[in-house]
Amino acid sequence: MEDIKCNLHVHSVYSDGSGDYTHIATEALDTGLDVVIITDHNVLVKGLERYFVRDGKRVLLLSGEEVHDQNRMPQKNHLLVLGCRHEMAQHAYDPQRLINQVTRDGGLSFIAHPYEFDLPLFNETDITWESWEVDGFTGMELWNGFSELKTVARSLPRVILHAFAPELIPHQPQPQALARWDELLAAGKKVVAVAGSDSHALNYQYKFIRKEIFPYRYHFSSINNHLLLPSPLSGDLKQDKHAIYQALRKGASYICLDRAAQPQGFTFTAENGETKVSMGDELFLDPGATMRVNLPRKALLRLICNGELLVEEENHNLLVKTIDTPGAYRVEAYLNHLGATRGWIFSNPIYVLKKPKLYEVSVSSGIGNSTESPLSPVKQ
Repeated sequence: MEDIKCNLHVHSVYSDGSGDYTHIATEALDTGLDVVIITDHNVLVKGLERYFVRDGKRVLLLSGEEVHDQNRMPQKNHLLVLGCRHEMAQHAYDPQRLINQVTRDGGLSFIAHPYEFDLPLFNETDITWESWEVDGFTGMELWNGFSELKTVARSLPRVILHAFAPELIPHQPQPQALARWDELLAAGKKVVAVAGSDSHALNYQYKFIRKEIFPYRYHFSSINNHLLLPSPLSGDLKQDKHAIYQALRKGASYICLDRAAQPQGFTFTAENGETKVSMGDELFLDPGATMRVNLPRKALLRLICNGELLVEEENHNLLVKTIDTPGAYRVEAYLNHLGATRGWIFSNPIYVLKKPKLYEVSVSSGIGNSTESPLSPVKQ
């Protein structure tokens, strides 16, 4: 599988970001991204999707949107919409209708910053997701890079510190977001987790001092999505766009704080006899089914099933666990970085299913007189 690096939930000059597509592409090339998905507020920017190439490197910029009801105060229920052919903002007044329309259009929908704090110092409310009765969305933004500022900066000195040292912000996803994700998975729903940078590259000026706060390149080198593709990107826009959205739809991906350590070499697989699957895949449970995790360096490593911690190993880079229970299995890894324990890798699940019973059908000569019974061993 090909591991490519994707940053999504990015804002440009078409809403409240400071950079145009060319500037964003330049920052992405400087930080080694493969894909950037721009999601401006309530506008689907068309005609700008393409590869940007420089010095033998290339990055693909795609356009989605972040949709929310602008007539609602405060403006909660933000939805990231990817891969749609048509504008979706007109459906924002009803979250379930919006999700349904995205599905009909062949797109993907991710609940944005599902939980966050307010920031009274700057008259910023929390923009959480409230309509949890909805169904049919592709996934949720487990970790939002910009929203986490509201978690760690609860005073003016902390805000100033993080404005000049943003690399200190990322710690881990909100515990409420992790708990909600596990709750949905335990209920049998397939919910794909993504990370969103929520990057704006804000420009602030005070008298003669001018500073860009949280520039694109900071976000692009911080929390990213790593997508697992069956083959490398080809350079063909239509073909690569399809492969990227298929990986996001399936959950063939994981979240990584790349700034803490690069994840090349990370694998999370399940094996069952001759069958071997990875993130986003399904596996029927048989005796001897085994989970296997490999990390490129030692870390605090956890294996979780439906929200229940099964294994926790400190200072390990390998985990092998035989399983006997169906469920959604996922992995977390934590590292010490910049003086704190920080989340490093959060995998999407492998879905282990109870093996269905097989039936034999005997049909008599009379019409409609068929009977079913469980298969039994053949007597020799």
